[in-house]
Amino acid sequence: MPRTQEQFEEIREEKKHLIMRVALELFADDGYHTTSISKIAKKAGISKGLMYNYFESKKDLLKAIIFHGIESLTQHFDSNHDGILTQEELLQFISQAIKTIKEHIVYYRLYFSLMVQAPVLKLYEKELWAMFEPMMKMLYDYFEREGYENPQAEVFFFQSLLDGVGMTYVSDPNNYPIDGVEKKIISIYSKKC
Repeated sequence: MPRTQEQFEEIREEKKHLIMRVALELFADDGYHTTSISKIAKKAGISKGLMYNYFESKKDLLKAIIFHGIESLTQHFDSNHDGILTQEELLQFISQAIKTIKEHIVYYRLYFSLMVQAPVLKLYEKELWAMFEPMMKMLYDYFEREGYENPQAEVFFFQSLLDGVGMTYVSDPNNYPIDGVEKKIISIYSKKC
């Protein structure tokens, strides 16, 4: 029996996600610049030519991986999507961010390594800012509403805190007390400033 269009789309999505998973592992383990399309195709069990049916280039593939991971995290920010962050949503986001980092450690190992590589970061800078800007604005509005002395500094402190936790955890997950650190962060933001 011939396949339906829906079945073809499902197979295409599965193959695309396979390529992304393989590339993620290779980029995280071997580095972006040293990982070739040929190496990704071989490990994924497909031809190099077929890779280009899914992604125009290695840069396009990296972008898809980065943005897929960011989108999976940001969907937990402002959970009711009303544009107004509450304390409950902030605390929920902290827990979800920590959980996501623990569950997707390979992705975050790649993400944090790319964030410190200016030439790679420059490739996606405008698009990354477009994704993060609404979150930064909601955080600023929240900290301002809650009476923080310097909401802008608090936004950057909060971002740096979560980035620092993530970066430290992925560098030594067996020894980093991430659950205790999560409780500490939640206790900081449970208090009214």
